[in-house]
Amino acid sequence: MSTIPSGDPLRPLPWLIFSSRWLQLPLYLGLIVAQGVYVWLFLKELWHLILHTNDLGEQQIMLVVLGLIDVVMISNLLIMVIVGGYETFVSRLRLEGHPDQPEWLSHVNASVLKIKLAMAIIGISSIHLLRTFIESGNLGSEKTAFTPTGVMWQTIIHVVFIISALGIALVDRLNQPPPRAGERAGYAPHAH
Repeated sequence: MSTIPSGDPLRPLPWLIFSSRWLQLPLYLGLIVAQGVYVWLFLKELWHLILHTNDLGEQQIMLVVLGLIDVVMISNLLIMVIVGGYETFVSRLRLEGHPDQPEWLSHVNASVLKIKLAMAIIGISSIHLLRTFIESGNLGSEKTAFTPTGVMWQTIIHVVFIISALGIALVDRLNQPPPRAGERAGYAPHAH
């Protein structure tokens, strides 16, 4: 757990408050268990696809594959939350120089994590919406559980996710310090 560094003793209350970040550890461990559940779900769906490929039509195969992609994207979201959240809010992972360190981890902070999570949620929502649109050809029949109203609301919610992500990115952009004179965003002049 946390120790009080020598030469910089923290008073008891600040030490307790700072140490309380470790209460998040069970949450991240629980997300690792959820990751295992998603791996099991992926393998089960993949096995079902392999066994029943000859019985499925092209549209049904596409829907199963989109379901597999959905599981992978949710799994990626879990990894971002587990690794990025732990690194940002609990403790450093000390992965500098490790060949498998995610490149985004070196510059992760709460703001970067928010934008990455928003983009991952939009990606997941896009997969769900694509599956809905593929199945929408069967609207009005017993072959689908979707209704025209359900499709409309799913589309509206997806658009709200996009607008929210744009809002988060805009607020993040407005909170960044303006570039210094002579510098453009993303451009640093070469030293001569």
